[in-house]
Formats: sequence, structure tokens, C-alpha cells
Amino acid sequence: MLLMAAMGALIGTFVGVLPGLGPTSAIAILLPVTAVLEPTQGVIMLAGIYYGAMYGGSTTAILLNIPGEISSVPTCLDGYPLAKKGKGGPALGISAISSFVAGIMGVIGLVFFAPVLADQALKFGPPEYFALMILALTLMVSLSGGSLLKSFLMGAFGYALALVGLGPSSGMPRFDYGISKLVGGFDMISIIIGLFAITEVLKGIEEKRQTTAIGKPGSVYPSKSDLKKSLAPMMRGGLVGFFLGLLPGCSAAITSFLAYDLEKKVSKHPEQFGKGTIEGVAAPEAANNATSSAGFIPLFSLGIPSSPPLAILLAGLMIYGLTPGPVLFEQNAMFVWTVIASMFVGNAMLLVLNLPLVWLWVKLTRVPYGIMAPVILMFCTIGAYSVRNNLFDVLVAYVFGGLGYLFHRYKWPVVPLVLCFILGPLLEESFIQTMAMGSGNLFIVWERPISLVILIAAAALLLISIGLNRRTQIRVKEEGRRGVDVA
Repeated sequence: MLLMAAMGALIGTFVGVLPGLGPTSAIAILLPVTAVLEPTQGVIMLAGIYYGAMYGGSTTAILLNIPGEISSVPTCLDGYPLAKKGKGGPALGISAISSFVAGIMGVIGLVFFAPVLADQALKFGPPEYFALMILALTLMVSLSGGSLLKSFLMGAFGYALALVGLGPSSGMPRFDYGISKLVGGFDMISIIIGLFAITEVLKGIEEKRQTTAIGKPGSVYPSKSDLKKSLAPMMRGGLVGFFLGLLPGCSAAITSFLAYDLEKKVSKHPEQFGKGTIEGVAAPEAANNATSSAGFIPLFSLGIPSSPPLAILLAGLMIYGLTPGPVLFEQNAMFVWTVIASMFVGNAMLLVLNLPLVWLWVKLTRVPYGIMAPVILMFCTIGAYSVRNNLFDVLVAYVFGGLGYLFHRYKWPVVPLVLCFILGPLLEESFIQTMAMGSGNLFIVWERPISLVILIAAAALLLISIGLNRRTQIRVKEEGRRGVDVA
């Protein structure tokens, strides 16, 4: 059992580091292999791959500005600037500690509150999901990078990309313009690889980098000051990730953005976010791992997977003849509690494994750029192709790599594009279902207490975000004037 947990955590970390090869594809590939194992051993290994990959995606996000996972995109915003300042080591250390703390929080919640929390999660219907997506869209203001107009335009572009493909209600192709390759829509992994990984290679070529390293990473063990600054963000991020992770469809990609935005709002210095602040790494990383742990609650208690990797895990349970639900805790108690115990051990193993492994990843950044850039492009190509075994996705990745380079050069924020591409289908689906529930009347959202509270919170957060955005712009202008005066 311990060996399976260790193997899963190690494989998951390695998979998370590689762009495009996420936990979904890794679990799908290894699912037939685990058929030769006992059910408990197989599920422990697959679970380890899942939460290991959630951690691994942060490594390249911090060191190379290349997120291994979609949920690691918020980590890039402050992790890479920290690495540029020579604080890549502490950032990786905080990332590992945050993942461990939040992962343990999630498992404790799984132990004590699984049936109760799963029952409460069922109260979320389409109106509540619609309100939650509206709340998440307010993040565009916080992540605008200074220009609200550019942020909204990029968000609209991301949503337009999400509309391409099969309609959620009609099942008919739309915006395909007679091109068969567009019927399946654009793949999220291909766009992420293009906007971050390939763009970073193009930036390196332009800057004529000698290596991928951006300075000495510093000690991997964070200082007492960094730990003190990160403690509250870890807890807040962990709570956000845990409770939202109970909801089917609310993936770590969404909760990590929400945790980052929350931390920016409660911070006394929001203008420092995006420039390299340790809180901007701790919060999304905590939310990331807490979400992966929380997802096991509806999976085990109700048989409802909250993310694609857990959907494959559900298939694995069915293959082993284990039916998830309340009966699982009664008839297969030994299996359930052994898997839960392995998650405590697995999170500890992740911490022990990854703190020393950081130096291995740091050494990779010392490889000459003339060698590393083609290797990165090779993994980008493999990652984009492996999702759907489609060369069109590889073409999409390279097209968005060129677009990402132009966006960087002319200072257009790419995060709103990614956010709206993720939220677009969820918002549209919940809107259609809400309209069906209300017989064409959208006022049903205001008639349900939970959705009403979420909408009020969205309006309040929007006003706060606009205020913070203006305050940040004023401070930046003042700092610019002081710089000119000093010069």
C-alpha cells in the first residue's frame, strides 16, 4: 500500500511537471495496468497520481512560467516574478507546504464530514451554478493587468473560442464554418500550452537567453517571514478549494483563480500581486490541492465525480466491482478507510519527495537554452497531440503560441482569455438549465436563497475589484512619478 502511494505521488509529480500530460491522461493510460493489482492498491496508486499531478504543475509554473496544469496558471502570476527576483526556491518550498497543508485539510474533511457535505452539495442546482459562474467572472476585473477594456476584450475572445463546437443543448455544430476539425471545438490544453509554454520559448529566443534559468533560486526552505506571510493565505485558499471542490464541475482551475482573487482583495498591498508576492503562490496552490481532496467526498458518498480525473477513477471503481454511494462505507469500509489513510500518507510523501526534488528541476533550468527550447517544444507537441490524438490540436497550440507572444509584446492580459474559456461552457450550460427550470423565466435565480446570496456577493466583489483596480493604478502612477523624480 505504501509503495503504491509513493509510486502514484512520484508519477503524478512527474506528469504534472510536463505541459499537457495532466492527471486525466495519466490515470486513463495506467487504468488498465492497475487491473492486475488488488482494488485498494490500484485506487491508492491512481489517487496518488491525481493529487501528485496537482502539485507537480506548480514547479514549471514558478521556474519557467509554463504551467504544467490549467490550475497552475494563477501560480505563474507571482511564482515566476519571484523566481526572477532570486526567490524561486522559497516559492517552490511554499508551494509544497501549501499543497501539503491544504491536502491534509481536505482529507480531514473527507474523514469527518463526507456524508453531510455531500448531501449539502446536492442542494446546488443549475441556478446556483449559474450564480457561481457569474461570481467567478468578476475575477476579470482583478486580473485585468491595469486595463479593464483589454481585460473584457480578451475575456470576450476567450468566450467566443468556447462557443466553437457542439452546442450543449442542441448537440449541433456551431461556428465551425464547414471545417470538420472545428466540430469538436478547441481543446483547453492546446490553448494553455500555446499561450504559456510556446510563448515562453519565443520570448526566450527574442531575449537570446543562454539558459532557461532566470537567476539563483535561493534556498528551497522558506524563511520564517515567508511562512508567517503564507499561513493565512494557505488556510483561506484551502477552505475555498475544499468547499467549492465539493461541487461537480467546479474544478481546481476555477478554485485556484478564486483563491488568488480572494487573497488579492484581503491583502493590504494588492498592487504587489503579479509582481512577485509569496501570498500569490500560497493561496492558489492550497486551493488546488484542497479541491482534489474534496472531490473524493461526492465520489465516495454519492458516486458523483467532480472532475475528469475523478470520472476515470469512478470507472476504475466500477471495474473493480465497487459501487460508490452510502452503501460503499458500509459494505467496503476497509477499502474506503484504507484509501483515505493512504491520502494522509501520500500527502506527506509528496512533501518529503518534492522538497529534495526541487534541486533536480532547478538543474534542468541550467541546461543551455539551445538544447532546452527544442526539448520544451517537443513536450509541447506531444502534450497537445496526446489529449485527442489530433494534429489539429498541435496546430492550435502553435497558433496560440504566436498569439501569446504578440499579447505579451503589446501588454494584453491572457489570464482573462483563459478564465472565460474555462467558464464559458459552464455558464452557458447552467443558464440553459436554469431557463428550463424556470420555464423561460430567469428570475428563478433571485427566488432561491443560495443563488441570491451568491449574486449579491458577486455584485459586492465587482465593486470592490473596480475600487482595488483604480487604487492599484493610482499607486503605480505615483511610483512612476517618484522614479522619474529620482532620475
